[in-house]
Amino acid sequence: MSTIALWGLVLAGIVVLTPLADRVRVPLPVLLTLFGIVLPLIPGTPTLRLEPDLILPLVLPPLLFAATQRATVREFREQARPILLTAVGLTIASAAVVAVIAHAAGAPWAVAWVLGAIVSPPDPVAATAVARRLRLPGRVVTVLEGEGMFNDATALVLYHVAVAAVVAGSVTAGEVGLDLLLAVVVGVGVGLAGGWLGHRVLGRLHVPAAETTVTIALPFAAYLGAEELHGSGVLAVLTLGLMLRAVSHTSVTSGGWLLGRSVWEYADYLITGVVFVLIGFELTSVLDDNPVAPQALPLALTVVAALVVVRFAWMFPSLWLLGHGFARRARAHGVPEEVAGVGAFTRRETLVVSWAGMRGVVSVASALALPHVVESGADFPDRSAVVFVGLVVVLATLVLQGLTLAPAVRWLGVGSTTDEAAEVATLREQATRAALEAVRARDDVPAPVREAVALQYEGYLTAQLALSEARRAGDDVEGRFGELVDALLRDAVEVERDVVVRARNDGEVTPHVADEVLADVEARAVRDLD
Repeated sequence: MSTIALWGLVLAGIVVLTPLADRVRVPLPVLLTLFGIVLPLIPGTPTLRLEPDLILPLVLPPLLFAATQRATVREFREQARPILLTAVGLTIASAAVVAVIAHAAGAPWAVAWVLGAIVSPPDPVAATAVARRLRLPGRVVTVLEGEGMFNDATALVLYHVAVAAVVAGSVTAGEVGLDLLLAVVVGVGVGLAGGWLGHRVLGRLHVPAAETTVTIALPFAAYLGAEELHGSGVLAVLTLGLMLRAVSHTSVTSGGWLLGRSVWEYADYLITGVVFVLIGFELTSVLDDNPVAPQALPLALTVVAALVVVRFAWMFPSLWLLGHGFARRARAHGVPEEVAGVGAFTRRETLVVSWAGMRGVVSVASALALPHVVESGADFPDRSAVVFVGLVVVLATLVLQGLTLAPAVRWLGVGSTTDEAAEVATLREQATRAALEAVRARDDVPAPVREAVALQYEGYLTAQLALSEARRAGDDVEGRFGELVDALLRDAVEVERDVVVRARNDGEVTPHVADEVLADVEARAVRDLD
């Protein structure tokens, strides 16, 4: 099998396993990892190998930027304390515990800290996928996503310092402190500068493809620029992404926003899928190339157990103290007793957050990015063992916690009563009514123009209200009317597509004209059906 054919098989596996994961209710990262383990066992399968120096710069910028486009600064600000406690405090504590265990097993301290930094950050991909599907409370999802983003920065700063200590042979406490300070200050500074520049550039572009190209280039530029200045590329990308998320809606066109959203969703999906498949390849490669020491597997299992225990031991007292403090301050300001605990996590929610500690993409990427040699020209000490333990930890947590998180959530009865579909309909109606009022109030435009635009918004508002009413009419028959509305809309869209495509194929209109109409048809289909 050629390497190109293998990559085609990898992509085909990702595509096939995506709907299968929904059908069997197993997180997609779990199936992709198992697929990556099975695929190298096929005779004649070549090895997939990426250069260590290229892994982090290629993988992290798009994944981190895509993650920022699903959240807002306000959400993180509201849950800042639990996010900081988990993303910074828990990550450092986890890395320290793993370093102690690895050192006790015979690894030098610097190498032990490298392993701790690799396995310390949980990955939010599988956890938040389950959380959103089961409609967990918004604060739970926010904390998991916030932890998953910002713990990457903490872990990778530790990782770079520890790797530098191994490569250089020694490092002082002062050098560590300076590196940490420089990483934070430079990373945030580069991110803010990139966000300001990106906002300015996007405001001068009015072509969706050009706007999307800029948003693709910026995360890589921010990451590489920060790393070149000895800052944290992760913090640079996170700062850039959150800043653009807050302000870029005023500087991009509607087409650019839709195209950018699709591009980043696809990039997140594809890169994450490929990295999880690579776990299996790298695991088999490590075992084939360098026989791992016999104590590596017991060490890996001990690390898995320690990470689970540390997360529970950290989460319960931390979230309880935060909730207790929140309620006390709320009551001190005269907030009613039933409202005082709104920001606090219940025991069941804390249990879910504690169990959602699956390791993933960042752990895999950082393990694979370990250099093969140090400055003296010698081999990186215990590299095969570190990579093996890191990948086993990722695999074990994905399978153990990834497969049991959804059943645990259902068993605990932790869920939100929020109807997101109803919220979408309500917000659409509010936005449309506001736009209609603004159009009607415009006395500075000719009446025919004002009436034409108002008529379009009136029609849109009438259609929204009618569709919502039709969907609600079926509540007494388990939402059957809603399913019928969607089915009829899909049938209508298919008719539109057929008419437009037939006109294009018969030469009645130019391809450009047909594509313009199809774009409108598809945009309405996304709006009304997704």
